[in-house]
Amino acid sequence: MRREYHKWDSTALGRPMELLVFGETGARVLLFPTRKARFYDYENWGVIEALQLKIEAGLLQVYCVDSIDAESLYAFNKPPAERICRHLRYQQYILEEVLPLSVAQNPNPFLIAAGCSMGAYHAVNLAFRHPNLFGKVVGMSGRYDLTQGMATFQDLFQGYVDENVYLNTPNRFIPHLADEFYLTQLRRLEITLAIGNEDAFLQDNLFLSQQLASKDIRHELPIWEGEAHNPAAWRRMVDLYL
Repeated sequence: MRREYHKWDSTALGRPMELLVFGETGARVLLFPTRKARFYDYENWGVIEALQLKIEAGLLQVYCVDSIDAESLYAFNKPPAERICRHLRYQQYILEEVLPLSVAQNPNPFLIAAGCSMGAYHAVNLAFRHPNLFGKVVGMSGRYDLTQGMATFQDLFQGYVDENVYLNTPNRFIPHLADEFYLTQLRRLEITLAIGNEDAFLQDNLFLSQQLASKDIRHELPIWEGEAHNPAAWRRMVDLYL
């Protein structure tokens, strides 16, 4: 299995960024890391190994991108407005730097966004904001409203909501979508939201599923036994859903 390491100074973020690429051909997969995790964690956890047969068969090419959560969404020493703006710069890095790299390496037009836990938020939020760019999105053990506390997980914005927060919160903006062109783009996406029946984010996933259904946006919501919020579960999920 071909493995490549890339590092460059990001124009959008003003700092060095790293990523790993596995494979050469097939659908391009942007795989977002878990909360404050790193680009190499999925390899270390055996998640890439679980995809090895598909990668070696030329079905998938996986881009394990890095996280800046510690300086954006989880940088609690900064005001919420500043943190969400830093998050938007991260999205700019993905769209304007990582995606062109992937196209230069592999012209396959089919693009997948995927991630686990916080990575699921990044994947689903980005795909829902730019559905014209993606063919498929897979969120595993994800949380899609960072403005609501859930079990031991706090509201990341401490009650603060502005336009940027709203537009980067799927469980806030999806219920109010009325633009038919935008909805048509979302309806062509393959959407999978996998969650455990004991996961703290279960109700959050159920709510998003209900809102998607109310907009006639087809999707799958497989509910796993137990919490299923760990690398062992994610290794099985990626094999099934990617």
